[in-house]
Amino acid sequence: MLKSERANYILYRLDELYPNPPIPLNSKNHFQLLVAVLLSAQCTDERVNKVTPELFKLAGDPFKMQNVPVQEIYSIIRPCGLAPKKSKAISELSAILVEKYNGEIPKEIDLLEELPGVGHKTASVLLSQGFGIPAFPVDTHIHRLAQRWGLTCGKSVFKTEEDLKKIFPKDSWNKLHLQIIFYGREFCTARGCKGTTCEICRTCFPKRKKPIITKK
Repeated sequence: MLKSERANYILYRLDELYPNPPIPLNSKNHFQLLVAVLLSAQCTDERVNKVTPELFKLAGDPFKMQNVPVQEIYSIIRPCGLAPKKSKAISELSAILVEKYNGEIPKEIDLLEELPGVGHKTASVLLSQGFGIPAFPVDTHIHRLAQRWGLTCGKSVFKTEEDLKKIFPKDSWNKLHLQIIFYGREFCTARGCKGTTCEICRTCFPKRKKPIITKK
């Protein structure tokens, strides 16, 4: 099966499995989504969704959040891990959003990446899930599955993102990145498949015998 044929099959099958994939992180506005995505770094979405209701009840917009002591933010988000760094970033980015953008979230990826604690993936998620702007955020699930499906050499998440954007139509990116995440969690897990067990891996590479070692 050629790479283009694998890509077409993956699009078709994931659309069957996840026709309307939900956004995994709960939020009521762009600021809350930004904070939730920031918190999700090295943390599960489930844990983030348990923490954010209390945080957003305290301060659900940057105007209120900038006035919350960092230690108080820390005490709420502590279960998410990396809490000292994340609480400081949330406080600082809130003040910047108020000062520079009147509390609005910029839609330009370079401006988002200038905010404390906001890397390329976080900015891409906000563009995709928050604003509906085509982006292809690559997390560990997508990075792993793209290698197992022979869609990238996997040298880095940036290379994987570049390769996936070349393979798949731009109008599919926002939906597809969520579909791959859900499939990776359900069927093609880090230890449960390794490129040889799940339906898509077996269909794309029916003769594969050896497990695929994911490149970080």
